[in-house]
Order: sequence, then C-alpha cells, then structure tokens
Amino acid sequence: MMVLPMEHFTATRLLSSAAALNFPFSAAVKYSILGLSVSLLLVALGILVWQAFRCFRSQRTTRTLHEAGHQQLANGELLYADDGSQASRQYKGIPTIKVEDFDVDVSSESSLGSSQPAADNKGNGWLHYSVYYDQQYRRLVVTVLEVEGLQQQNQISSLQLFVQLKLLWKGSDKRERCIDDGVEGTPPPLCKVLQEWRTRTVKGTCNPLFGDQFSCILQDEKELDHINLRMEVRDYDKYSRHTTLGDVRTSLGQFNISYPLELKGKLHTPKKDLVGEVLLSLKFLPISQRLEVGVLKVQTVQKELHLGTALYARVSVQCNSYKLKYQKTCAMECGALTVFNEVLVFRLPDFAMQECKILVSVFETHSSRKPSKHLIGQLTVKKDKHSEDKHWSLMMFSAHQPIARWHDLLI
Repeated sequence: MMVLPMEHFTATRLLSSAAALNFPFSAAVKYSILGLSVSLLLVALGILVWQAFRCFRSQRTTRTLHEAGHQQLANGELLYADDGSQASRQYKGIPTIKVEDFDVDVSSESSLGSSQPAADNKGNGWLHYSVYYDQQYRRLVVTVLEVEGLQQQNQISSLQLFVQLKLLWKGSDKRERCIDDGVEGTPPPLCKVLQEWRTRTVKGTCNPLFGDQFSCILQDEKELDHINLRMEVRDYDKYSRHTTLGDVRTSLGQFNISYPLELKGKLHTPKKDLVGEVLLSLKFLPISQRLEVGVLKVQTVQKELHLGTALYARVSVQCNSYKLKYQKTCAMECGALTVFNEVLVFRLPDFAMQECKILVSVFETHSSRKPSKHLIGQLTVKKDKHSEDKHWSLMMFSAHQPIARWHDLLI
C-alpha cells in the first residue's frame, strides 16, 4: 500500500477550502460594482475626448485668425501672444506692405513747441515702423522696426537707444482762457495720452534694430480719425534724464491700416503736445520772503469718465539752485474742468533771488488701476539772470497781490 506524503494532504485540503470559499455579496451588489467601474471608465474616456477637442478647436481658431488677418498679404501669418495684461496683446510677424521714405508731420495740428526758442526742423535719421488695425478684434497694433541714419555720435559705445511711444487722442478746440493772455490765432486742440509704451534698450549702435510690437483695443474704428501716434528716439540715462534725439508723428486717420502698413518717418526736432491748461495764481511777499502759488483750475480732455478718477497737482520751487520741498494739492474728482482753488505757500531763502523756477506737475489717479497714478503734463514759470516769464514779471510788479494767468500744460 502506497503512503502519500504529509505535504500532499495539506495541499489538497487548501485547494478544497479555496473551492468552498464564496464572497458574501449578492449578485446585485456584484453587478453594481461592475457597472460603477464601467461608468468611471466612460467618464475618463469622455474627459480625454473633451481635452482633445479643446486642443483641436484652439488650433483651428488660431488658424482662422491668421487667415482673417492676412487675406490681403501674399505671405506671412499674424500671430499673437499674451503680453501679461488683459488690455493688450503682443503680435508677432513682420508686415509685408511697405511705403518707402514717407515723411509725416502733424505738428501743426496737434503739437505745440516748448517755451524754448524753436530749433531747426532738419531731420536726424529715420524711423521704420508699421501700423495695423485688426477690424475683427478692434485692436491697433504698432511695431517699431529699426532706426537708421542717425548722425554719428562722439561715443557710439555709450549709446543706449530706445523708442518712447504715445497714442494721443485729439480733443475739442474749446478753451476757457483769459482774454488778455496774448494768444494770437487759433490754439491747437487739447490732447490726451491714451497709451504709452517703451521699447527695449539697444546699446552701442547708431542703427538699432528693435522689432518690438505693442497693441491696444479701440472701441470703434472711427476713433482712428482722432488718434495721433508720437514716437521719440531717446538715449537712456540712468538718472532718468533721457536725451530725445528726434520724434516722428503720424495721424492714423489718413491711412487705410486695415492691413499691415510699414512706414518710414523722418526724425524731427522734438516738440511737446498740449494736453491741458492750468489757471495759476502767483503772489510774492518780499518782506517775509514768501511765495504763494495758487492752483485754481485745470482744464483737460476726458475721452470717457471713470469712477474713482481724480486729479492733483504737485508744485516744486527751485530758488538759486536751492530746491525747496514740494507740496501737493488735494485730489479732486476729475472732469473736463477741475476746480481746486488751493494756495500753496513756499518760504524762500533770505539771500537775494537771482533765479527761480516753479514747476507744476498734474497727475491723474485711479483707485482701481495699476499703476494708480500717471503724469498728465507739466508747466514751468521761471526767472533767470537774462529773462523771465511774463507771469513772473506781473507778479513782481504787483507785489502783495495775486496775479492769475492761464498756462499751457505740456507733455
């Protein structure tokens, strides 16, 4: 008789126990678990299909934008990518439509020379740029390409060139001036800076290449008739005293920029734009050596009024190279004509006053925007060894009495 080993009996007992083992779940529970597993699998497949569809739709939308933006171009595609802000995007791609040696000068319409004597209007180089208005997305695109033909500087290696861009909104011609302010003819209309951009800095060359692109949204294409583009070529200074080498001005309303248009503008002598007017009051008390500067009214252009927008003026006085501490007015709700009626008192040094400069800077503040403030414009009343402003002369002639006059606010 054959005797089986003990391991055989143990294995046989384990197999019989496994065969007799049964899950303590009913058939309904088992089918429920199976149905839940299938449902989760279908949900995962649905998410995968949805993500693939979104990716396909994004590519298709981008392709449609390229075709719509360049139906009139023979080659190239118009691409854009976010530049970090909700209100503007950065377009990429070089326009192909080109106008050579186009010299635009709108200074007679919207710009005003500074108080300095007018310099010659000889150009110093050329600026290549392009403009384009995307009708579908109501977006204006400006591209700074290059600067060429600048006169050779003494130290080319120290040059740090960049381009400052401003979109200027041309407002109405209405004024609230004094009758005897000596203004002859019709003054230029007031302007307002809608957008301000700055290119990167290119070092060590008189012919810098930029390729920087900027854009902003316009509510209507008709706004182009009221917009001038001002571009200044500047040499960077670390103390913010940048040297302006020349500027180019373009009235966008005179072009058809529904397709990218490349222009070449001649650099002219820089001029400032009239962005407002300030009714300023001056009073000098010689015995106590006090100077009273009254900011009475500020007239500006308001394209559209926003809640939380206010104006304030900052006044600084420099006497005989000694700069006094500046003072600010209270912030007043912004309007076409903002009334301050505020007087700021400055105590001048005791020594004889040979030179004096009063600088008034007007700022606009926004409670819901960043940056919260920006400079609207500035005006200067000064007296030096060789000349003095008319307002200063009237103030010194009528000591102890305030003299009020309108002044141009320039930027």
